[in-house]
Amino acid sequence: MLVALLVLAACGRPEPPDGRWLDEPVALDAPAAAGSRYPHLAALGPGAVMSWLEPGVQDEFSLRAATLHQGSWSAPRTVATGADWFINWADFPSVIPVTDRLWAAHWLQQKPGDVYSYDVRMSVSPDGGASWSPPMSPHDDGTPTEHGFVSLLASGGRVQAAWLDGRQTTGEHEHGHGTGGAMTLRGALVQPDGRMQDGDYELDGRVCDCCQTDAAMTRSGAVVVYRDRSDDEIRDIAIVRHAADGWSEPVHVSNDGWRIDACPVNGPAVDARGDDVVVAWFTAPDKPRVRVAFSSDGGRTFSKPVEVTSGRVAGRVDVVLLATGRAAVSWLADAPGAAEVRVQRFARDGAAGAAMTITRADVARSSGFPQMVLADGGLLFAWTESGAVPRVRTALARLR
Repeated sequence: MLVALLVLAACGRPEPPDGRWLDEPVALDAPAAAGSRYPHLAALGPGAVMSWLEPGVQDEFSLRAATLHQGSWSAPRTVATGADWFINWADFPSVIPVTDRLWAAHWLQQKPGDVYSYDVRMSVSPDGGASWSPPMSPHDDGTPTEHGFVSLLASGGRVQAAWLDGRQTTGEHEHGHGTGGAMTLRGALVQPDGRMQDGDYELDGRVCDCCQTDAAMTRSGAVVVYRDRSDDEIRDIAIVRHAADGWSEPVHVSNDGWRIDACPVNGPAVDARGDDVVVAWFTAPDKPRVRVAFSSDGGRTFSKPVEVTSGRVAGRVDVVLLATGRAAVSWLADAPGAAEVRVQRFARDGAAGAAMTITRADVARSSGFPQMVLADGGLLFAWTESGAVPRVRTALARLR
């Protein structure tokens, strides 16, 4: 259940003059049934779209979605159902609005023979989620390898998709060293009729194997953030940008120098307004940390990173760029006795409001990745309440 208290987390910083910047979170009656898990949030005008997984009979799961308007959730609708899906706590489906009427969705479909062989499946809706096109795949390599950690983004009335693609890994589950080829980052544009435009393409030829990607739209075009992977196992956060002349070369948001011989399963988050971009991420070059950095030139360059928190932190970050130019960063803290979903506001030069606890949580994989989006005049949160019977929960905290 939601802990309806705002707990100030000292974090070693003096409280700023504006003090509390976020109202007490209020639990919303989420439309997800018992057994639901792994929510995803996307903005829809002043409201939001939430999608999640819901179990059915035997091995069947459904991708369901609902909209938030003026503090209330709509009745849920089913996007797709399958008994051969790849269900994973860190690699979960999504539903996003491209326009008010055109929506897009993705999920992962298992290939026979290997638990780590699966494809990305996508569908579009011309009527705001009421009906959906036959599923397709944004990649056509046909290899029995991993394809996942997808980000979908509205791009000029089309859907920009980016994902981790294992076609070069020869089917090996290479989350450590492995002997196969590298995991790559690939992208594709999907048209409103659900067909791919001009095939898929490589964005980065060597990336971390199972950290989430994220994407945002700037004034100049789309940006995608992800965890890179060097030949000597440095796994820092990188960004690629799309402009009129195509996709840029990858650039590191920050040179943390985190050398790790296995994937941490802890990807970055990004948001943008105009030319302003903010990225938040987890790293651990010496100890676990969460950092945030700002860009004012569409993601070409970034400010020196600001330390959000360190020590007992599990990461699983999200970020929202506020109208003031400041950023709200959320993360999962491994607090004594129980984990907590915390949020704090930051400016380029540091904290701009007290850290607050949104809910008690769990660091177990079953709790998934908490979500945050700007909606209904505040910050909307969604998370999986883990336990014998998991359930998706939501809360709204008004901005001051």
